[in-house]
Amino acid sequence: MSQQGQPRPVTSSGPQAAKADLSPRLLYEEPGWIELARDAVVVSGVDAESYLQGQLSQDVAALATGAAATSLLLSPQGKVDAVVRVVRLDEERFVVDVDAGFGPAVIERLLRFKIRVRADVVAVTPGSWRCIALRGTGAHRAAGLGGDGGARPPAETAPARPGEGGELVDHLVVANDWPGLEGVDILGAAPRVPVGPGRVEPAAFEARRVEAGIARMGAEIDARTIPAEAGLVDLAVSFTKGCYTGQELVARIDSRGGNVARHLRGLVVTATRGSRAPEVADGIFLGDRQVGEVTSVATSIRLGACVGLAYVHRSVAPPATVTVRPTGATEPGSEAEVRTLPLIP
Repeated sequence: MSQQGQPRPVTSSGPQAAKADLSPRLLYEEPGWIELARDAVVVSGVDAESYLQGQLSQDVAALATGAAATSLLLSPQGKVDAVVRVVRLDEERFVVDVDAGFGPAVIERLLRFKIRVRADVVAVTPGSWRCIALRGTGAHRAAGLGGDGGARPPAETAPARPGEGGELVDHLVVANDWPGLEGVDILGAAPRVPVGPGRVEPAAFEARRVEAGIARMGAEIDARTIPAEAGLVDLAVSFTKGCYTGQELVARIDSRGGNVARHLRGLVVTATRGSRAPEVADGIFLGDRQVGEVTSVATSIRLGACVGLAYVHRSVAPPATVTVRPTGATEPGSEAEVRTLPLIP
């Protein structure tokens, strides 16, 4: 699972909430935590499971109570409407959460295909569904998960609190590993931060996301995105379930070996010619030919460089040296290396 929400101010109490721990070990050798802003929707009713099964790319019917999975909401043409997480609360109730700001789009997309379905789709009251994200070695242990990241103590799913769409659990722990990195999300109306991990700043968490190559709504993912371009297929698609909206394009590209025109790649800036560092929407050039566009930038403490994510044409095989500069600009720009993801294995 691999959602990435926008970091937001933490409202929890206690000594850990008072000051962020800026230790460079956090998010690497030790787990660090941050609260992510997420929008959530409750889908409930006797047809909730079958309806979501036909709309999401994951096998919703296979989810046990308290289990979660990353999934895609696709357009009929197979483009990404949203990357979501679906959590089963009980037999007939599910929470679908997404990066903050995209909840209304998820509701609109779900209602668009809701015809003669006995299920309600209701937005969760802001603040009633929170997400504490832990990343780094030891995150599973710190959050109380089993060694495989999937065993949750039964008490973790109770008690429940009333909210729009029905009762929402207070505290639910689910694994959310990133490539090469342990991850856990603690969800619910009142998620509790584990004792031990330190809080990290949003900039540090964003840098770790970029290093791991995790696509984010509004940055790497928009209405033009094909799942295979963003590396979302292995993460969010089941090939053993029945049909769902947008399946045809996903299956066709998979049958052709995932061959798409562009791929999400990592960038590591090796030299800045002048004072300007790369920015989002800068072009990526191989000689005089533009071969891509920057979608995210951050500063990597581990690599000691400005890093980024970018969509790059499939003709550019990593590692490759490129120039990053604004499209149409005459300034020299920055020299960077296109690399496969994750940047830090």
